[in-house]
Amino acid sequence: MDLRKRFEQQLAGLAFKLNKEKLMKKFGLLFLIFLTAACALKKNATQETGVGLKQASFSDLNGFENDKISEISNAFDLSCESIKKNPAVLEKGEIKIKPQAYLYACEKFERLKLKNDDVLKAFFKTNFTPYLVSYNGQAQGKFTSYYEAELKASKTKHGKYQYPIYGKPKDLIEINLKDFDDSLPDKRILGRVEGSKLIPYLTREQIEKSGINAPVILWGDDKVDIFLMQIQGSAVALLDDGTSVRISYADNNGHRFVGIGGLLLKKGLLKPGEASMDKIRNWLKNNPEIADVNMNENPRFIFHKISDAKGPIGAMGVPLTAGRSLAVDTSFLPLGSLLWLDTVEPSGKPLQKMVAAQDIGAAIKGAVRGDYFWGHGEEALSEAGRMNASGKYYILMPND
Repeated sequence: MDLRKRFEQQLAGLAFKLNKEKLMKKFGLLFLIFLTAACALKKNATQETGVGLKQASFSDLNGFENDKISEISNAFDLSCESIKKNPAVLEKGEIKIKPQAYLYACEKFERLKLKNDDVLKAFFKTNFTPYLVSYNGQAQGKFTSYYEAELKASKTKHGKYQYPIYGKPKDLIEINLKDFDDSLPDKRILGRVEGSKLIPYLTREQIEKSGINAPVILWGDDKVDIFLMQIQGSAVALLDDGTSVRISYADNNGHRFVGIGGLLLKKGLLKPGEASMDKIRNWLKNNPEIADVNMNENPRFIFHKISDAKGPIGAMGVPLTAGRSLAVDTSFLPLGSLLWLDTVEPSGKPLQKMVAAQDIGAAIKGAVRGDYFWGHGEEALSEAGRMNASGKYYILMPND
């Protein structure tokens, strides 16, 4: 570079510096605010917003080679059967799966003569690609667990069996806003008709105090157990004649869900760390004089039906598989999704396995949010009630 060019560059740099100093003197704080805002806008423009999918490989899935992946066979079979009847469900959430690709993977899965761990690992590696799910750039989310409750009941009202377990009310009306106007959201509304108007259905408190026009499918011996069954959605009823039946979810009254654990913590009735399901149950049973008031602060009420299914029925309409079914938020993930779950059990042991999105829950909201179905019985209650962990999952997308 010759001396003249170097001198010209030095003069230009000096002029810029002097002009900047003049601007600062003239506009002061306003100029600084402008520069700061411009930098912030540039930074925010590069940040990830909304749902994110980052392609990964099966080697990125912690614990994949150790998973007893043959245990997912039944859950995947059931998902495939459901998707065959309603393939559109795969395209309802923000994350969409191509129905044709999913069903093609189902066909190849059905043709497998042997479905042991080694064969299935090779099958999934060949036919699916994992993607890490995130929201606003954050891949970590919250994972809880639920279980199938157990209670004592009778087919008739007598003795200690005084508490009704209601079926779906005859006056419960369902509408979808989109049916009336395409510009309205695809939202299900539940209510009842009064005169010529559709009004909200009765709340839990109103139902408990006045009863409803609904069939009573069974009579329970403990209102707390019935309340907790409604939170879980289903239960096994041990009948007074020595038999047992499965009670499944039928519908709800359309009101919002209020978690009993958070409510008792907020009121100081439980201490932090005491809001596990078994401790909540004990508190409600040991404080009957105020239990009703607190239970009624959850206005949502669940209606049930007797089911002959081999497991509790999830929102997908198929029996849930213990340890392999997950409840998700379907505004983000479609039912039927295969997911690689990576979180921890209440004991701290890694919980890394393939699961199927087959259920939903009133409290399950978010792109990275799951409710793990633990199973049935007292052990499941204890484990599920204590699970509240951070974690992540990958969605397995079928290859085209």
